[in-house]
Amino acid sequence: MESRAILNLTSLLDSNFADAVSCIYNSKGRVIITGIGKSAIIATKIVATLNSTGTPAVFMHAADAIHGDLGLILDDDVVICISKSGNTPEIKVLVPLIKRAKNKMIAITGNRDSFLGINADFVLNTFVEKEACPNNLAPTTSTTAQLVMGDAVAICLLELRGFTSNDFAKYHPGGALGKKLYLRVSDMSDINEKPQVNPDTNIKEVIIEISEKMLGVTAVVENNKIMGIITDGDLRRMLTKSNDFIHLTAKDIMGANPKRIDANAMAVEAKELMETHGISQLLVEKQGEYAGIVHIHDLIKEGII
Repeated sequence: MESRAILNLTSLLDSNFADAVSCIYNSKGRVIITGIGKSAIIATKIVATLNSTGTPAVFMHAADAIHGDLGLILDDDVVICISKSGNTPEIKVLVPLIKRAKNKMIAITGNRDSFLGINADFVLNTFVEKEACPNNLAPTTSTTAQLVMGDAVAICLLELRGFTSNDFAKYHPGGALGKKLYLRVSDMSDINEKPQVNPDTNIKEVIIEISEKMLGVTAVVENNKIMGIITDGDLRRMLTKSNDFIHLTAKDIMGANPKRIDANAMAVEAKELMETHGISQLLVEKQGEYAGIVHIHDLIKEGII
């Protein structure tokens, strides 16, 4: 029932939607979103979505508004009122006060002919035939429709503003989501040890370097250029192939042309490269020179994996 109601919203869209979005986009103020009951909860979610996608928004509870919170509304703000019926007592008190202040008002309502619908500057019609509740009482289908309409407004504004993934990262710096958008390889490799040996380093010193730096790997470097890589696995394979390895050097067992990544690359690119090649570490380069190691454990620790 809810999915059918959402699908039907497309048939209810008219010029009011485009005009409402344009009104918000061209406004110099914020978006104040108000409602009561379950509509108030939907309003808080729409506020959060707008704020995270570049449109400043503030929630104002309809009941609190008529007891002092009207002071939230500034001259250039656009007000969105959410109400299924559009005729609740709080809405009937609040709407004339908003009109008197001459703020533009957008209604998200299922009743265009309601007090709210008639008095609003723009009406976003969220009419539903019936609630999903068996008694047709609990707000279910109607609040889902309100939420979807709010998302539609937010995404249209996002596109109008040319809001990019880089902008998104600025508003979501915390958690795994933010890190996927802004964390770079150098942010991890710079705090790691930087194991390295030269091609003529003997095997004993190679083992010591890998053990001391605790990354299970060392780069083989000459004149700051990466020549190869030696991993724990390379050492184990060496032991199975030869009983006399004391005379061997790094260049004898290193893997040539190792997978590498630029220090300025995004952490998610390192993740994709490791997954593609089935490896657990990458050598890091900066301006063509060896700059360190990024390990799969770094990605796990940062929540990228």
